[in-house]
Amino acid sequence: MPKTILAVDDSASMRQMVSFTLRNAGYDVISAEDGEDALAHLRGTIHLVITDLNMPKMDGLELIRRIRANPAYKYIPLLMLTTETQEAKKLAGKQAGATGWIVKPFNAVQLLAVVKKVLG
Repeated sequence: MPKTILAVDDSASMRQMVSFTLRNAGYDVISAEDGEDALAHLRGTIHLVITDLNMPKMDGLELIRRIRANPAYKYIPLLMLTTETQEAKKLAGKQAGATGWIVKPFNAVQLLAVVKKVLG
């Protein structure tokens, strides 16, 4: 049974790229356009969340905090996929509960390697 990944990004083209890459590798993908949309899709079995940092309505840090506060999803891996490279932003992500950090632009091999690593 394929693992399910929730991909969150306000950019439609980025969501499509991430979804295409993950689906071609055999994962089921649920897409969301911001943190609020992601929380609405957070039900059932989700094995991993990949989220952008800078989004309208609810940014990636707040999304991570809310997911970590939900007992059902408290321990799932949460990856940040963002253009941000500053150490302060990475530290804020880690403090919020992010498992890892991937910098955009990414390539498919890099994304899949990180996903495989965190999913075991």
